[in-house]
Amino acid sequence: MRTRLPSTLIRLVLLAYALLVLAACAPAPIYKNAAAITAAPFQVAQTPERYAGNAVIWGGRIVQVTNLADHSEIELLAYPLDSSQRPRANDSGNGRFIAVMSGFVEPLDYPAGALMTISGKLNGSRAGKVGEASYVFPLVGVTQAHVWSADEMSRGRSNIHFGVGVGIGIH
Repeated sequence: MRTRLPSTLIRLVLLAYALLVLAACAPAPIYKNAAAITAAPFQVAQTPERYAGNAVIWGGRIVQVTNLADHSEIELLAYPLDSSQRPRANDSGNGRFIAVMSGFVEPLDYPAGALMTISGKLNGSRAGKVGEASYVFPLVGVTQAHVWSADEMSRGRSNIHFGVGVGIGIH
């Protein structure tokens, strides 16, 4: 004698499977640092001494690279990070910060406009300018850095879109 599984149980199993498949599509965070503070760069710039020495995971759009005698500095316009630690460039900016990297950094590997995520420790601040406006830049001693490719930025995002409109096909 065969018994049939109730249709509700079958639906639950299919739903659980679908959720598992969708969860597997999103990339995992690239840096694992539970001790990283959640303060944004503009908040740290207001009271840098309060956050000195804290670990951060920040990201944003590269503004410029400056190579100095013993280190390089990358100025970034900060954006909030998604669950995979990719900068959400369509959000409003969270201020600016300077990523300090030891040695020489090839500017072609860190082009202006590229999106980047860094992990490191806050190491003070520096007064500077954005255009003609005075600005306080938090300084981050970088331990790890990742420049995102266009393919990586689109991975894990849905390609299904719903809407109302008219389509025209050309043959």
